[in-house]
Amino acid sequence: MSSPRSLLIRRARIILPNGESFVGDVLTRDRTIVEVAPEISPATSTIEIDAEGLTLLPGVIDPQVHFREPGLEHKEDLFTASCACAKGGVTSFLEMPNTRPITSTQEALDDKLQRASQKCLVNYGFFIGATAENLPDLVQAKPTCGIKIFMGSMHGQLLVDQDAALEAIFSEGERLIAVHAEDQARIKERRKEFAGIHDPAVHSQIQDNQAALLATQQALRLSKKYQRRLHILHMSTAEEADLLRHDKPSWVTAEVTPQHLLLNTSAYAKIGTLAQMNPPLRSPHDNEVLWQALRDGVIDFIATDHAPHTLEEKAQEYPNTPSGMPGVETSLPLMLTAAMQGKCTVAQVTHWMSQAVAQGYGIPNKGAIAPGYDADLVLVDLNTYRPVLREELLTKCGWSPFEGWNLTGWPVTTIVGGQIVYEKGKVHTQVRGQALTFRH
Repeated sequence: MSSPRSLLIRRARIILPNGESFVGDVLTRDRTIVEVAPEISPATSTIEIDAEGLTLLPGVIDPQVHFREPGLEHKEDLFTASCACAKGGVTSFLEMPNTRPITSTQEALDDKLQRASQKCLVNYGFFIGATAENLPDLVQAKPTCGIKIFMGSMHGQLLVDQDAALEAIFSEGERLIAVHAEDQARIKERRKEFAGIHDPAVHSQIQDNQAALLATQQALRLSKKYQRRLHILHMSTAEEADLLRHDKPSWVTAEVTPQHLLLNTSAYAKIGTLAQMNPPLRSPHDNEVLWQALRDGVIDFIATDHAPHTLEEKAQEYPNTPSGMPGVETSLPLMLTAAMQGKCTVAQVTHWMSQAVAQGYGIPNKGAIAPGYDADLVLVDLNTYRPVLREELLTKCGWSPFEGWNLTGWPVTTIVGGQIVYEKGKVHTQVRGQALTFRH
């Protein structure tokens, strides 16, 4: 029998679950953290990492990504996306159902899990997508992190914008429901109003703040009526943040993306359709209110909504351009750079990107550096700034809306299940993550 695989990280600044930090060592054995202490004596078979001058964080759990497999692999696939995750310090992800075919049945969920087991360098979980017809699957399919409802800005089976269908989904079962909250009726009206305009900046007017607020109000109403666990995806407006500040039951959570914190409608003039996403970028005022809501705990965690499209697709004329942008490689450095600028603390970033996500989705043994937790870790360098360069990106789409931004906190080493998956610019593609489990 082979001896257990051990890893000793030495002299790192360790961010603890309570937000405090100290310089010390972390020992992992097999897939688990076994000791956290000021100094740990190495055993002979232990691999050592000298982390002097670096900061050790729990690996990022990205709770909203679109990795495009199956059916849209020209944009991204599970292998390329998980390589990008490893480089970005993302050790686990939750993936959305709008692939081809859509993930709306047990069979489709099983297919994704099988693909991920063969291709993913990091840990993985998948949403089951709601349609107007698949209520039995939504109640029974497993393992899944939750039900995804597109209330708007979607077409085909995954658009669920009828009151009766929404009522049925909220009233049956107990599983977490995550909503893309935009009001489809308002979007359709405003598309007519702004028809013929090809400036991508009009996207933020068509799918305006009111469209987001109306849908979030409806989801909150249904959640309260049925006491149903609700998560509001990629919250983008000041109005939604104010709504939740005054009316947020204990079973409701919300997330925000780095782009809705750090980009706004001024980005259209600089990067055109690369700034187009759903829900759209908002005003600088929205940026500020979202930041405050995040710091105050009104918004619970960070997700990227990594949604890649090719540059060729993005080069079409609006409104024929697809919405979405990549994000898993830049999210942690973006947030750590914001911490260095005084917008928040490193401990808060760790909480929003790891611990709170694990709590929100009931993922056991993830999101903290403590004995008994899984050895999903990332060592970052907070002393060095480097720009986001297109040629260094591992996402298959090969671009970033943050290109040229000078960031700190880039991962130096990423560890998944006690195995080094990324180290000093090199991805170890033989490492495989595991399927996540969820306490429901």
